[in-house]
Amino acid sequence: MSELLKNIDARTRLAGTNKLEILLFSLGTDVRTGRKESFGINVFKVREVMRTPPITAAPDMQPGVEGMVSLRGQLVPIVDLAKYSDIDPEGKREIMIVTEYNGHTQGFLVEGVDTILRLDWSQMRVPPEMMTTKLGGLVTAVTELDDGRLIMMLDVERVLAETSRYDDDYLFKDIPPIGRDFSVLFADDSSVARKQIEKTLNVLGVRYVSTVNGRAAWDELERIARHAEATGRKVWEVLHLVLTDVEMPEMDGYILTKKIKSDPRFDGVPVLMHSSLSSMSNQTLGKSVGVDGYVPKFEPHRLADAIRRMLAPDQVIETIS
Repeated sequence: MSELLKNIDARTRLAGTNKLEILLFSLGTDVRTGRKESFGINVFKVREVMRTPPITAAPDMQPGVEGMVSLRGQLVPIVDLAKYSDIDPEGKREIMIVTEYNGHTQGFLVEGVDTILRLDWSQMRVPPEMMTTKLGGLVTAVTELDDGRLIMMLDVERVLAETSRYDDDYLFKDIPPIGRDFSVLFADDSSVARKQIEKTLNVLGVRYVSTVNGRAAWDELERIARHAEATGRKVWEVLHLVLTDVEMPEMDGYILTKKIKSDPRFDGVPVLMHSSLSSMSNQTLGKSVGVDGYVPKFEPHRLADAIRRMLAPDQVIETIS
């Protein structure tokens, strides 16, 4: 496992606008199906992989939450992905993937890790709409390997949000409406992220169009541009902001931003990047492709403030911290 850790450490320092690197892992053989499925997580969200230390349980925990461990002095919550996903596997999950995103650190229990794959985002596909089980709702993208295996990307942002109660309505209190007629197009492959964006825009009183990835967003932008041209208007007159995630199947947020910024039809339409990958290196990469702002996920007030700065800068009140 030490060699894998070295590879993870090296690869998480890589940055690119059209590549995805995923760590493959399994949750065990499901006793109901007799199959061992393969899953993936973006390497940029992985801090380390290790044998699971003793877990301390606590009363009244969320489903799937096993407890916590002390990791070099830091208390880290532990989620059993198999239990959370309603998979009934044989054996124990003795490997822990320590992840870091959205400003939080958590450990995911898995049966084992396999390897790291580098893929183009275009190789990742949106799962079929008929996948309506809880596990299906947790799958944001699927890719097929040369050996015929289907690798499912889990919506780990949803796992964090649901086990941490990030979707409570109190998070959206005290966000004043903008009070003007604005329209926003946003793209995100995470169902829980889309729900939180919608709640934020509803509180702001902003109209919006929701899409599930960069490809769908670009298709919608093309439609908007054609409609604007047919009615003798500029796109910036009917669309006032594009809000995009970074990690998305088929087309990521970097490629989407580059396409928008290189197309004169969309001059005057700002792009706000909204991502769980909020490190300085990711922000720098976003700026390199032309984004006008960068805001971390699951912080509705910061998202609302960033949107307000883009749409109604006269309403922004500067504070001295």
